[in-house]
Amino acid sequence: MKRLWIGLVVVLMMVATPVVAAEMKVAFVDLQKALMECDAGLAAKVSMGQRVKEFQATAQERQQNLKNLNEELEKKKLMLSADAKAEKERDYQQQSKDFQRFIKDAQEELQREEARLGRSILEGLSKVIKDLGDQEGYTLVLERSNGALLYADDSIDLTDKVIAAYNKAYKANNGK
Repeated sequence: MKRLWIGLVVVLMMVATPVVAAEMKVAFVDLQKALMECDAGLAAKVSMGQRVKEFQATAQERQQNLKNLNEELEKKKLMLSADAKAEKERDYQQQSKDFQRFIKDAQEELQREEARLGRSILEGLSKVIKDLGDQEGYTLVLERSNGALLYADDSIDLTDKVIAAYNKAYKANNGK
């Protein structure tokens, strides 16, 4: 009797599995592509590019000032008293440290800003993916660029739909 029940359960599982699989609707999204190609991602890239140029201009100016200070120190080295020479060298060392600190702080600030913008865009993309998944009846939506998806037919790629839906929402919020 016990064998009969086990056999019946196995047969039911074999019959039920194709039915469940047939109802399952699966797709994938390349979040990296969506992040880079959506309007907000393109705007963030431009904004970050401007910030980088601003920091680079300031860094070049400060670096030139350091170079000038060093050249002045080298020219006047023999004419200065020991105290004046030591003072100029301390001033140069302090400005050099300040320059290194500026570079480090600028890099950290740019990384924080890039991460903040990325998180904001990814939150919006996630909402769009969930809404699109609900509207179109998807059981499962996978992410392609994280390396877990080894193969998928391009016919189930929702990336372009997600980008279009996100851009529409982004424009409706006046680019915010």
